[in-house]
Parts: sequence; structure tokens; C-alpha cells
Amino acid sequence: MVTGYAEITKDVHALKRAPYLADWAKLREEWSWDLPKSELDLPDGLYNLAHECIDRHVEAGRGDKRAMIWQSAGGDVETYTFADMRAHTNRFANALKGLGVQKADRVFLFADRIPELYFAVFGTLKTGAIIAPLFSAFGPEPVLERVRRAEGSVIITTPKLLPKVEQIRGELPSLKHVIVIGHREGAEVAEGNLDYRALTKDASEQFDIERTGPEDWSVMHFTSGTTGLPKGAAHVHNAVIGHYATGKYVLDLHEDDIYWCTADPGWVTGTSYGMFAPWSNGVTQVIDEGGFGARRWYETIARHGVNVWYTAPTAIRLLMKAGANTAREHDLSSLRYVMSVGEPLNPEGVVWGQDAFDLPIHDNWWQTETGAIMVANYPSMPIRPGSMGRPFPGIEAAIVDDEGREVTEPMTEGSLALRPDFPSMFRTYWNDQERYDSRFQHGWYISGDKAKRDADGYFWFVGRDDDVINTAGHLVSPFEVESCLIEHEAVAEAGVIGKPDPTAMEIVKAFVTLSEGYEASEQLRRDLIRHCRDKLGPGTAPREIAIIDTLPKTRSGKIMRRLLKARELGLPEGDTSTLEED
Repeated sequence: MVTGYAEITKDVHALKRAPYLADWAKLREEWSWDLPKSELDLPDGLYNLAHECIDRHVEAGRGDKRAMIWQSAGGDVETYTFADMRAHTNRFANALKGLGVQKADRVFLFADRIPELYFAVFGTLKTGAIIAPLFSAFGPEPVLERVRRAEGSVIITTPKLLPKVEQIRGELPSLKHVIVIGHREGAEVAEGNLDYRALTKDASEQFDIERTGPEDWSVMHFTSGTTGLPKGAAHVHNAVIGHYATGKYVLDLHEDDIYWCTADPGWVTGTSYGMFAPWSNGVTQVIDEGGFGARRWYETIARHGVNVWYTAPTAIRLLMKAGANTAREHDLSSLRYVMSVGEPLNPEGVVWGQDAFDLPIHDNWWQTETGAIMVANYPSMPIRPGSMGRPFPGIEAAIVDDEGREVTEPMTEGSLALRPDFPSMFRTYWNDQERYDSRFQHGWYISGDKAKRDADGYFWFVGRDDDVINTAGHLVSPFEVESCLIEHEAVAEAGVIGKPDPTAMEIVKAFVTLSEGYEASEQLRRDLIRHCRDKLGPGTAPREIAIIDTLPKTRSGKIMRRLLKARELGLPEGDTSTLEED
């Protein structure tokens, strides 16, 4: 029963009794209590993320409620109700239909946090097309790889980011349209591109949402792996059940809350918890176009009366640098609940929240592939600083060994695994079934994270089980950075690792050997970093590059990143029997 979720989250002992593999469909009954009987009840009825997040609120008489409080980088504010959101998203959906966009087409969104981005997301979903968000700090190469792999037909962007698209446009045979949101920057849209405002200005505010079902794909998020190109994790419309439930019982969203998620919409947190969870719960949320700044963030909370705040450990560590006194200079009394996600939150961060906000910071764990929160510190249960918390009701999480056997001894390290039958679980990696299948072993989804579980069922993060680098909450593929480096004529070979960093958790560090005719110099290091920043973007490019004579390799020629990391950190090198002889 739905009420069981509320009972389950009351205390840690009740959580032990949580029924696994709960009847998720029961949660959807909450949505129809205040709606007239409609096509939702029919076997071929409507099941669409955009409807659940926007239209159904209007149908239920909540159209005048504020959905979005948008704050520009300069501090101007615009407010949009759920009725406004429906009108804007319908206009964009009609515009896309007019361009020939069809169900299951991939539509990429490459823009900063502006209202039109959100209108475009839900307008695209209404057509039955699949949204594919892109991080606005990406360089042209990551955009190229993702759009090309998913055979994207449309890119929606802004004049500021358009030059990156223009650099790669000729290499994207599937791309039919580039839509430019130019009016916010006062820019004219050049011939060959489409003007967002011109497309939507006269479009109808009425739209019949495509008859998507629960298992139709809705969102494709790209995530990095140790080897190979980025993986397109595809999610379905049914995932909104997970967003709604975790929004209600982990984010503790109440009907009258003002909510703020600081995540960029190019990442999964920025969609699952910057769009779907709050709006499926009918909550008003703040969206700030501006970048990080301790005083700006505190002023935003005070100005808009934010009650629930979801941010990242890297941001919290930067706030800690600014000091608790900076927080106390602002009226943050509206805050009821603060959460963190993206990487483990160190215990000091949890305790610092109590000092700065009179509130502890609640950590939780999930992944791009899981689509929604899996393990969490709930508002009603005791926090153990440094722990990711306990599984969400309906989620069966375990620590397993290499054979898939559950590890029952408390605080014994193993792989963090999940039973894969929950609504928000990804359904495939786009055109990569083999890689998808590899994530499921012995009846478990293997997360790739190492963890421990204590006697009371709290989970504790240990580290990644692969070489993927977590820098400021963003996963970076070492392969992608290595590929970029060896494109430079001076580089013969490259190996990339994550180096521990007190603020970003890890930074990207590269080791390179040089081609004949080149010599190591500080200028060359700077040139290589600039090359990667131009191609990949500042968030993915190496922060440090070491030029060395040889890279450690196996006898088969594979670069041993493990040895590079051990040598960099002064750790034991372990088994080197497969190391290539000098």
C-alpha cells in the first residue's frame, strides 16, 4: 500500500521490514485521486512523463500554481505556472511535429538553464521523441560522439554554444535540424538554423500528447565507461514512478515547498531531480541560470524562501571553504532539508551543515543507470556521517562477491548490487547490447561501485571497481581523454587516471610519452591541456599532465592505469607479473 511507504520511513527499525519489490503501480493511484475518470484508465491510455509532470496538474485544477521560478544570471526573475508550462510545451511540441519529428527520434538539448530548455524537454516528450541532454560545458568532441552514436535528428542550443555544434555539423549525417534559442542573447539566427521563437510564436497551445506507454523510451543519458565510447543509457516513461516516489519520501517534498536542485540539466540529476521528481509532485522549484558562488547561492535561498535544497559534495566543500559565518550572514531559516549526491559526502560535510544551517546534510546514492535514488539517508532516520544510508523501499540492495553471492558479514567489502526490477532502471545501452548485458550477473545489476554494509543495513562507499574518474560528480572516461591526447601530433601514447583532490574528489591526470622529434617542456604541457580543453571541454580535460619516457604496459600492450595510479600515490604496485619487460 502507498501508506506503507510513509510508515516505512519513520525509523531505521521499520526500514528493516521494508517489502522488497513493492507494487510500484500502487503509487500511481495517488495521481488519479483528484482527477476525473479519463483515458488514463484505458489499456491504450496515456502514459507520458510530460503529462505526469505538467498537464495532469492543470487538469486537476492546479494550473495557477507556480511551477518554475527562474532567476537569470543577472538576477532578474520570471515565474511560470503549470498552465504556462503546458502552453509553452505544447507550442514546442507542435513546432517539432511541424518539422517532421516522430516518436522515438532522438532530440539533443545543449543549453544552459533557461526556461526554453525546460519547455523543449517536455515539449519533446509530448511528441513521443526521446530527449538526450548534453552538459553545456562540453567541447565539440563529446557532443559529436553522443549525437553520432544516438543518430540524433535535432539539436536545440543557444548562440553561445552554437559554434561547438557548427564545428561538427558536417560529421553528423543524421542531424536534420539545429534550433537556436537566440532571443535571450539578443542574437539573430543565421540561415541554415531554425529560430526557436519564430517556430513557437504562432504555434498552437493545444496538443494531443503522443500515446506513449510505460515501456516507451523517454530519456537517453550518456555515461562514461573505462573503455570505449560513452554509453547511451535509455530510460522509459514508467521511470516517473521512481522519480515521484523518491521525490516524496527521500526529498521529502510537500505540496507548498519551494525546491532547488543545483545540478546542471545536462546530467541525470538535473533531469530526474531538477525536472521529473519535483514536477511530478506538483512542487514549485527555483531554477538559477547563474554559476556557483557562496553568497549568490545563499541569497537565492533567502530571496525565494527555499525549503528543500539538493546539491553536490563538491559544491558543499566549496561552501565550507567560504566558511559557516558566510552562511550565517543570510536568512536561511526557510530551509527544512538539505541533500547531497553525485559522489560520497565526507563526514565533515555532514557535520558542517549542522554548524552552517542548523541542519545536517543527507547523502544518498544512485547512478545514471538506476535513474532514481536507490539508497538514502531519510529525513526521519538517524544519519551516520559518511554513510550513503539505507535502500529505498522496493529496492533490494546487497553487497555481493564475484560469484553473485550476498556478503552477510557486516563491513565486508564487495560489489554494490541491486535486484534490477524497479521502474527507473535503464532498459538498454543504445546499440550496445553486449555492454548492457555485462552489467547483469547472477540475477543482480552490478553497479561498478565497491561498498560495505553495517549491521544495521547502512551502506558505506569504498570506491569504483573500474578506472572511471569521478571529478566534481561528473564521470569521465579515461579512454575518451586518452583518445583526445593521442590526436595531438606530439603525443605517442597516453594513460589517464583520477588523482585524489580535496575539493573535486578526483582530478584528471594524464601521463604521456612523446613522438619522435618532440621534447618535454612547460609550454608543451600547456599546449596539450589547451588542446583537450578545446576538444573536450574544461570539465573533462586533464588538470595535470606528466611527460614520461615510457608507460607501464602488459605484454599484450595494454596500458596499466592501475600502476600509473599506484606510482603517483605511492601505493603498493601489486601483481606486476604481466608487466611488459623493458
